[in-house]
This record gives sequence, structure tokens and C-alpha cells, in this order.
Amino acid sequence: MGTAVAEKECNPILFERHFQTSLPEVYQTLPEEEIDSRIGEAKRSLGSSLVILGHHYQRDEVIKFADYTGDSLKLSQLAASRKETPFIVFCGVHFMAESADILTGPHQKVILPDLNAGCSMADMAAIDQVEECWYLLLENLTTPPIPITYMNSEAALKAFCGKNGGLVCTSSNATKTFEWAFKEGEKILFFPDEHLGRNTAFKMGFQEDDLAVWNPHRELGGTTPERLQRARIILWKGCCSVHMQFTPKQVLEVRERHPEIQVIVHPECRHEVVELADEDGSTEYIVRRVKESPPGSQWVIGTEPHLVNRLAHECSDKLVLILNPSICLCATMYRIDPPHLLWILENLLKDKVMNQITVPEETASWARTALDRMLTIS
Repeated sequence: MGTAVAEKECNPILFERHFQTSLPEVYQTLPEEEIDSRIGEAKRSLGSSLVILGHHYQRDEVIKFADYTGDSLKLSQLAASRKETPFIVFCGVHFMAESADILTGPHQKVILPDLNAGCSMADMAAIDQVEECWYLLLENLTTPPIPITYMNSEAALKAFCGKNGGLVCTSSNATKTFEWAFKEGEKILFFPDEHLGRNTAFKMGFQEDDLAVWNPHRELGGTTPERLQRARIILWKGCCSVHMQFTPKQVLEVRERHPEIQVIVHPECRHEVVELADEDGSTEYIVRRVKESPPGSQWVIGTEPHLVNRLAHECSDKLVLILNPSICLCATMYRIDPPHLLWILENLLKDKVMNQITVPEETASWARTALDRMLTIS
């Protein structure tokens, strides 16, 4: 009963700062079968010196070579647990590889197959913008807010939170981190995803009047001192280009076609979508919930299509659909492909480490503080 979903690549406006030279032409023209064979051979030759991590949103052609799959935090923790493995190839996006580098040892090298694999959401909050926001908030508030950054952010923002008494959160522990923050202070500054912040706030009983939205491209964030003083949670105006493609209308239409279906969405979706869904949760939660449901269950899922396709294939005893069949996939995650993976592995066989992700030690230290605070309450 599993149903594959359509995939279409889109090109959202990105603000990337990580670039690499073009993939050598020899790798661009290889037949798929030869690429697969050579990747398998390289993996066998590298043996225990290598671990390949594949994010849930990664394409199947890459996932099949991953030693572990999961969300960004799970994969970073797995990387850290492989203390004797010198080479960690992270098939995800830049902020994920940064987090893995922060959590692993100095003898380990974290590698991103394509440095152009960034994240449009993470790029919506740059460190200079957050610092400017912080100084303006200190001028307009009697006490500083507790800063919380979503895992989907660059290392500098994680370090900012560590240095200023805050922490990191994931989509699965956002409520716990908010509760912790309110024990430490009166207000929260949450970035970069407005929608995860709003959905978390509403689950905790806050109302729209308790929130303020900070637009980094407007004077004083596009708000007023009075609004900032009244707000309990200040949300950064950022979003996920994939999850913003789901709408309330799509939820209502799918319920008309499939009255018995269960709707589950990611909390990066806008609140109106989450409100109409039966459940919302992280990618790990969505995978677990669908896989553990009884045969014959019907699901429509609001998240990245590669994950939904994979669940539809793996859960053939269930009906698995995507909320928006014409959704654009994550264009930056899609940049990790078998030719880049092969290029990385064959260079490792030549003792050449390409595309290593290295977070400066001071940044890594403060970012680790923010991550450790999160891990103590999760």
C-alpha cells in the first residue's frame, strides 16, 4: 500500500558562504553502476577508519552507503561515539557537519562531500545580525533574554548562546529547553525558525500577545520597545523553505479524500498547519511513529519528500502519502550525490582529506557549552 511521492527540485534564494571548486570532470561522467561499485570498494578498503552518516532528508542513492541514518543531533552524537574512527563523512548540510566537528575529538576529521550543501534557514540568521539584535534588546529590556538557537544554525550562533547563558534545542526537545530557559530568566530570544518557536510557545500555553517577531532587515526588528517589553518570547523571522510549502488547505483536502487518514507534520510548518494536523514531531518521531503503527494504517506526512518516499517504500503494509505531492525537495541537501561521495572516498584512499569542516576552537568551546546544557536536560 506504500505510495511513492513526486519529487521536484526547487531553487530557493539562499545566502550561502561556503563554496568549493567544481567536482573533477572525470567524476561527473561516470556511469551510475561504476560509481556504486567504486564507492563500495573504497568503503571496504577504508574499513573501520571510516563512518558515513546520512541525514533522513538525503537521497536514497546516498543513503544506501550510510552506516547510520538519523536527524542532525542523532548523527552528531553517533559521530562522537565513534571515538576511534578518524574519518567521518557527513552526508547532510554544513551546520550538521559543524556540530559533528564540535562534538568529536581533535584526532577526528569531519568531511562534507559538497561544501555548497548549506541550509537556507540557517543562513537567515547570521552572527552579526544576532549580535545587533542582542545589543538592541539590551538597550530596550530591563534584563537580557535567554538565547536559544535551533540546531539548524551555524556554529557561531551556538557559541553565542553558550557565551550568553543560553543553549541549543532540537525539534524534539524545544519544549524542555524553553522550560529550562524560563527558570533562568523572564524572556527567550529564539532563532532562526519562527515557526518552531511559535508552535512550541503555543503548546506551552502562550498566546500570540506573548510573542514578538524580530525581522533582522527592519529597524528595531520591525517591532516596538513596548512590544518587546511585553513579550515573553521573541521569535526570529526565519523559516524552512521546504516546510513552508505545506498549507492548511492541503490538510483539509487530504482529509476529504481520505477520511480515516492521520496527518503528521514537522513543527517547522506554520502554526495553522500544525493546528490542523493530528500530530507533529521531529523527523525521528515521524519515522518511529509511522513504522510502529499497525499494518493498514494511513498516514499523510508534512516533511521533506525523500523521507516520505523512503517511509512509503519501507512501510509497504501502510498507506503513506505526502501532504503536498508537488513539493520541492531540499535543494541544498540534494547537492550531496554519489559522484561527490566517491570523490571524497577515493581521495581518502590517497591520504588526501577533502572538504574538512573545522570549527575554530574558541567557537567550538562555547558551542559545546550550549550543546552540553541541552544534553543535560534532554
